[in-house]
Amino acid sequence: MAEIVEGKKPYDALTDAEDLTAGTDVTAEGDFSLEEILAEYGGSRRQQILEEVEEKTAPVEPAESAPLAGGAEAADLPFVPEEPEEDTLLAGTSSRAEEPPIPEEVLPPPPRPVSIEQAVGLTVGDVMEERESRMAERGSRRGLFSRKKLPLEDTEQLFAPPGPEPEPEPEEPPIGPEEPLDAAMKNALKAWRRSRHPLAPAAVIPLLLLIPQAAEAAGYSIPFWAGDTHLQTIVSAGALILMCILCRHVFIRGFSRLAHRFFTGELMMAVAAAAALLDCAARIWLPARSDAPLYALPACVGLLFGQWGYSQREKARCDTYRTAALDSAPPYLVTDLDKGACKQPGRIPGFWSDAEKPSVSELWQAALLPVVFVATIVFAGLGSLGQGRGSDFLLNWSAILVASTSLCLPMADALPTARLAKRLQKAGCAVAGCAGADRISRKKSMIVTDQDLFPPGAVSLNGVKLFGEEMPKVVSYGASLARASGCGLRRLFDNLLVSEGGSLESLDDFSFYEEGGFSANIRGESVLLGTASFMRKMEVRLPSGLNLRTGVFLSIDRQLAAVFAVKYKPTDNVDWALRLLHRNHILPILASRDPNVNPALLKRKFSAKVKVDYPSLSDRLAFSEQENAQGRPRALLLREGLLPYAETVTGSRRLCRAVRAGTTLALLSSVSGALLSFYLTGLGSYALMNPLRLLVFSLLWTLPVFLLDNLAGRY
Repeated sequence: MAEIVEGKKPYDALTDAEDLTAGTDVTAEGDFSLEEILAEYGGSRRQQILEEVEEKTAPVEPAESAPLAGGAEAADLPFVPEEPEEDTLLAGTSSRAEEPPIPEEVLPPPPRPVSIEQAVGLTVGDVMEERESRMAERGSRRGLFSRKKLPLEDTEQLFAPPGPEPEPEPEEPPIGPEEPLDAAMKNALKAWRRSRHPLAPAAVIPLLLLIPQAAEAAGYSIPFWAGDTHLQTIVSAGALILMCILCRHVFIRGFSRLAHRFFTGELMMAVAAAAALLDCAARIWLPARSDAPLYALPACVGLLFGQWGYSQREKARCDTYRTAALDSAPPYLVTDLDKGACKQPGRIPGFWSDAEKPSVSELWQAALLPVVFVATIVFAGLGSLGQGRGSDFLLNWSAILVASTSLCLPMADALPTARLAKRLQKAGCAVAGCAGADRISRKKSMIVTDQDLFPPGAVSLNGVKLFGEEMPKVVSYGASLARASGCGLRRLFDNLLVSEGGSLESLDDFSFYEEGGFSANIRGESVLLGTASFMRKMEVRLPSGLNLRTGVFLSIDRQLAAVFAVKYKPTDNVDWALRLLHRNHILPILASRDPNVNPALLKRKFSAKVKVDYPSLSDRLAFSEQENAQGRPRALLLREGLLPYAETVTGSRRLCRAVRAGTTLALLSSVSGALLSFYLTGLGSYALMNPLRLLVFSLLWTLPVFLLDNLAGRY
């Protein structure tokens, strides 16, 4: 047995491989320990490798060593020390294979002695080979939890540091470059003048076709006209050519909107006129064509209505931009919030973009009119080619096109927009087209502040009563609280502050109260300002016999200091505006900061039918603060007061209703006309759908649309 000195067991020679692990604290000749080797080997799997090494090198009972030849023991053999290299210990088995072989005659006969460093290196190498073989058997696993080394591009893609969270997409596209409003007004004015000049001669040409046909329908015979189909064809073709020249803006607008993927009524009218003109040529050059009248008269009337609608649209743009260009920085704008329309100061950018957006009528027409147009081609083919009458294709197509092209398609949005723009121009307001009107009137409500209900001059002071304090101090405290609150009493106290020689004080811990008042600390004193009920709830003693419904009370350190008798005088414009909102079912949301302005005061001062929404204090403060939000301008207000604001919101709501109802009727007229004309042309009953009857059918559909458009400017 070897001698143990200070807990260490020295070895000069080893008889067997099992004797390598007879102890745990072993030091070789090179002064290397197992922990030092593993620490130098390192790696992220140090602890796991150490455990596997200890498992493989667990102490076992040594077997009896076999005697060597000649009866010599292993201990008697000389030990040849082998200095381990650093690369060998770090590289494992791969580096050992590259070592030059030791001559056999130098080594002792087996079993040969092995140093502790070589034993540990062999053990670690075996463990690594075993782990690599297991990983190879499992196969390569790619992905987030893969142990195989990923390429650089895969690693960057999978393990890139997370960036900032993406911002939510805006509800509307950002405002791009816009045309100046004065330049837009000049362009619209020129376009309006160019489009209205041809209206008078264009209205005379259809009469040249209407008079002889109406006379024939009444039983009168016109010389040189009755029975002369060649003359009728030439006159009809000439009238169509003149109408196409005079009403060229219908063709320009129709094909320009088609370039922007909008199929409008102007394009249907242009194609109907072209089909009717081709039918005139077919009546002369195709003898097999049926002896049916030409549909040039309703096609000419359609071009006239299309030119009129284009003129009204340009007139509406001109009036809108003329009002908006009066002031580059208008005092107020109307924007849309979650609760409804809101008046606030802001800027003009964004107004032109909304005014140039397509209306609801254009969007609906672009969705349905392509289907109607394709249906006219199919119906014309079925009624002509499907029945062996190929020469009647242009006749059937022109008849179906004219019947399916409603005369009120270009008027559904142009006429009510022009009427509203003309009325709002007189009131000093401008709405950003149908798109802006739709956003304003979507919630059927509008936010109203106390300053809207009681503008400057409507709030006056009847008197002041002091209770043991000086007037400058009382006025200074009251004006400071009123200015901090932002209520309508600020102007009243500012005037009083100037007349009494007071000064504004700095406030600490300013607060609003649901009970109807404000509080703050001024120069170490607790100051309250509010109604009588607020003072009682704050335990401020009031003198008996004091009956002021609209009084404002001031207390200092819970002691009454002053009473301000405030008088609220209603104005006729505000009363008329509230009645206007009530008739049009628009709910005012009262976002007042004045503690006296509440629904009870409005019922006493204004009409008994006034109905407002009075939210909680936090909501009122939030709504009133929206006045400084500077949202996107849906309308511009160049005048003070509630009346222009109410007219803008009410007119926008009526405009949207008129446009939707008119467009619905126009599309119904197109669909019904297409189906009815297909049925009659399929039967060959051209006498039942002569041009005069077809024109009357189209005009009857325009009557309700004109009534709805007229109501957009009357409220």
